[in-house]
Amino acid sequence: MTDALPIPTGVPTTRRCPFELPSELLLLSEQGPLSRMRYSDGHLGWLVTGYSAARLVLGDSRFSNRADLARMPVAISSEAEQSRRAVPPGVFHRMDPPEHTRYRRLLTRHFTVRRMDRLVPRIEQLADGRLAAMERQGPPADLVADFAMPMSLDLLTELLGVPDEARERFRKESAALFELDSGAEEITRATQTIHERFRELIRQKKTGTAEDLLGHLAAEPDLPEDEAATIGMVILTAGFESTGNTLALGALALMRNAGQLDALRADPAVLDSAVEELLRYVTVTHFGPIRTALEDVQVGDDLIRAGDSVTLALPAVNRDPEHFTAPDTLDVTRPAAHHAAFGYGIHQCLGQQLARSLMRCSYARLFDRFPTLRPAVPFDEIHVRTDKNTYGLRELPVTW
Repeated sequence: MTDALPIPTGVPTTRRCPFELPSELLLLSEQGPLSRMRYSDGHLGWLVTGYSAARLVLGDSRFSNRADLARMPVAISSEAEQSRRAVPPGVFHRMDPPEHTRYRRLLTRHFTVRRMDRLVPRIEQLADGRLAAMERQGPPADLVADFAMPMSLDLLTELLGVPDEARERFRKESAALFELDSGAEEITRATQTIHERFRELIRQKKTGTAEDLLGHLAAEPDLPEDEAATIGMVILTAGFESTGNTLALGALALMRNAGQLDALRADPAVLDSAVEELLRYVTVTHFGPIRTALEDVQVGDDLIRAGDSVTLALPAVNRDPEHFTAPDTLDVTRPAAHHAAFGYGIHQCLGQQLARSLMRCSYARLFDRFPTLRPAVPFDEIHVRTDKNTYGLRELPVTW
């Protein structure tokens, strides 16, 4: 690492193009795999932009995932930061072993490839329903609001066992949890509201035989009601925006690269590699994961000291030219190169197979029903949003 560039305050997220790295982040990644970065509380920590360094940090138990140790790598109020650090029992994705292991073991069997494969007919049914509604409405449609985000919400709430009539309410009531400018009171209020909704569902399912995820959690004899509700909340909030944003950005990337879309249409067997490439190309987790060094750790040429905060810039990690050939090019036939869109190590995304299944089914159904699908506005009028925990499009007007 060298310090030729000014030390940034927070992860650079401002983009000129939906498919280009933020210019400041690109410069930092060209400087080396690690750079110094100042956090919102003034702490001087680290930003990881290199693939090998990212795998080391994510796979090493000397770097903690605990939320109470983490510093936010973007500007938020100190009160909001404290709210985000609060970790009640059940927030398994912000814990270290052995607590993380206990929860993960409880949930892993519900997210296996085999179980996700059994969901495919239902995902196709959900996609057909959303696309039929778009077709009836007629062009133009907003692919974000009319398809991508509803599909993500439909699938997650279906998996959890949230009734149809409650799904939109869950989305609205959890909105503050995704906004970076939400204050401490908004975060607390949204958390309490959603948690109570899930508690009500857990109570209802204790007396039934539901085969959904909440039903299984309700039946766990050693899992307190509060913890079961928290797990439900974590799964919904961790997966909703990230999956929906990836789905919309991926669709735009395919429409923007007609040759790649043609290759996908010509050979449906390409779909699996196309999904992996889109996950790499449009990585939506634009700051994080966040880790804290528990002891001094040497990473390449740099010594990370105990107590230092380390943030991974996954969009840059997934464009590292040391690991990916022509990383800025979308290539749906790219051989598997083990992207980091879902993280790495024991904390990698629990719902990654669900996201893959959703993307495969959604793209197949979308471009089959609308073979002439295209943006309804010029490309430079498609605006991105970086004011949320995940990067995405504000809207995507399409026609056919």
